[in-house]
Amino acid sequence: MSKLEQLIAELCPNGVEYVSLGKACLPTTNIKWKANSGQTFRYIDLTSVDRAEHRIMDTQEIDISNAPSRAQQLVQTDDVIFATTRPTLQRFCSITEEFDGQVCSTGFCILRANLNEIVPRYIYHVLGTSTFQSYIEAVQKGASYPAVTSGEVKAFIIPLPPLPIQREIVRILDNFTELTAELTAELTARKKQYEYYRNELLTFGDDVPMVPLGETCYMKSGKSMPSSDISSEKTDDASVVCFGGNGVRGFVAESSHHGNFPIIGRQGALCGNVNYATGYFYATEHAVVVKSKGRYDQRFLYYLLDSMNLNQFKSQGAQPGLAVGNIEKIIAPLPPLADQVRIVSILDQFDALTTDITSGLPAEIEARNKQYGYYRDKLLTFKEVGA
Repeated sequence: MSKLEQLIAELCPNGVEYVSLGKACLPTTNIKWKANSGQTFRYIDLTSVDRAEHRIMDTQEIDISNAPSRAQQLVQTDDVIFATTRPTLQRFCSITEEFDGQVCSTGFCILRANLNEIVPRYIYHVLGTSTFQSYIEAVQKGASYPAVTSGEVKAFIIPLPPLPIQREIVRILDNFTELTAELTAELTARKKQYEYYRNELLTFGDDVPMVPLGETCYMKSGKSMPSSDISSEKTDDASVVCFGGNGVRGFVAESSHHGNFPIIGRQGALCGNVNYATGYFYATEHAVVVKSKGRYDQRFLYYLLDSMNLNQFKSQGAQPGLAVGNIEKIIAPLPPLADQVRIVSILDQFDALTTDITSGLPAEIEARNKQYGYYRDKLLTFKEVGA
């Protein structure tokens, strides 16, 4: 019998009490700007919270002279904040000591644990459960810019086992998140290492000719596709990956191309992004399919284009874009094919480690996240007293 099972058998063999989240939380306070004139604070806006890693990534410094009207709420260590605007994006995090006493947007619901009732990190893990996410989807209002109220967040019903059980659950789940954080940090380091070696391998001396891409490659935009025919998820009826101006756009029923090709996004803020398509795929009019005329290895061409920061060549205006004619004029190195193949063999190993979702670190992180999600939902499900 595990420690958690022993605690449950000892402390709540007949089930646990279910209460609203707000019942286990304390009231919070707002900042009085006039009383804090001359002081500066770090402002936690909605976009400050990374929705994948659930931590604060960046803040801005504010004072009474430049504080946004929404900068009103004071946070303290161990508070858990949840974004009530576009809530299904799941922007939530725990406040660390680094942000104690700082200011956050009124677009967050602040959940401040009553330590006699609930463990702060228990609240954090509850917000990630599938039951909480389903609840938020059910109560949110507004089509184009959905939102929930803080009251609705706090009305969510949670199991509230005795504190020793909460602490043991938090210990187990935090072990999962800590391991994932370590793997994510390792992936970030490997990506930087990959970019360094890629740039080194794709830097050539004066003995390698520089040739306009239009002389070595065919480039052609894809075909228009109605948005209604593009599925956001892969299904039996829409199983072909579709590339648009900002990379993978979704899935469609039929392909427009077959083979191995670099794909350049040519429209939108992310124009110049480079993907590599294999097998059957569809390219929209906002994606440029690139094919070597025989002097480039296709895979080498992908790495070369990806390293060139093509976004720098975009047109200026409300809708940035890359004209095929302008891409064709870009001068690029043309090493011997044998050297290209050698470079590809090296970069492919790095690429698998840092980007492949079926192997390497991304696959390991995905597996850990799924494992965490499974155990989180399982550990936070209890028999209710009297049920």
